[in-house]
Amino acid sequence: MKNIDIGKQNFMASELILGCMRINALNVDEADHLIMNAFNAGINIFDHSDIYGGGRCEELFGEVLENHKDLRDKMIIQSKCGIAKDENGRITHFDFSREHIISSVEASLKRLKVDHLDSLLLHRPDTLMEPEEVAEAFDALYTSGKVKHFGVSNQNVRQIELLKTCVRQPLCINQMQLSIIECGMISQGLNTNMTNKLSYMHEDGVLEYSRINNMTLQAWSPFQVGFFEGSFIDNPEYAELNKCLEKFAESFGVAKTAVAVAWILRHPARMQVIVGTTNYRHLNEILGFDKVELSRKDWYEIYRSAGHTLP
Repeated sequence: MKNIDIGKQNFMASELILGCMRINALNVDEADHLIMNAFNAGINIFDHSDIYGGGRCEELFGEVLENHKDLRDKMIIQSKCGIAKDENGRITHFDFSREHIISSVEASLKRLKVDHLDSLLLHRPDTLMEPEEVAEAFDALYTSGKVKHFGVSNQNVRQIELLKTCVRQPLCINQMQLSIIECGMISQGLNTNMTNKLSYMHEDGVLEYSRINNMTLQAWSPFQVGFFEGSFIDNPEYAELNKCLEKFAESFGVAKTAVAVAWILRHPARMQVIVGTTNYRHLNEILGFDKVELSRKDWYEIYRSAGHTLP
């Protein structure tokens, strides 16, 4: 598996990221098996958030690290903060205040049983954000050695530019939803100078902006339809796409999920893909992505098979 330089900051990480949002469904032995198999397969970056499993996901990961004392320095641990939930798990508000960012990171470090995060992302936008406060929090975390790199998630160009008016550290990551089905950031660029629905730029050209500004895009939900509405893999509503994926899967001797990941990574933006499976058999199938070599024609064939049209 290839490593990429995140944000061109000499911050090397694997193309595939193991998302840890659901590992709280596992016991310690099961989590250990998943994490170690992923690591041994070449995945060296693990994505968390302070809200995943109410904090249990980070806690469980920390318990696994305790079983492997030499592992911490060989992996990249990333977490996110900024979403507040009530006791029933419902999102109540977003909080990018200095106090909340710093306290969230300190709580994550305690749960993970580590002394620093390799990267910290602001989890979705906060419309009440004061960029000066974010800058103060980032400065405090950076100078104390508690966070090495910073980024955002699900933010558009103007929101990132607003942050950059005050934040001194490079914002080297933007975590965005992207799959063959949910690929608005790609379709809007292809439909430039058109007046159809696809030409409306919901993300304000975030794909091109990221390439210009050396921000690494991390694609979440690479197999999902909508916002956690289920997978398009083997979904009869996406029969044409699955037929196309099956053709390439058979050609390269891999699973359809591997082709779906390879489709994202074929883009020259040099993205990473977050996979959140807790089943190592599924993960092993996905790992076949590096056997897939898609030509331009192949890439567009898959794109069109998902129902997307070209202008």
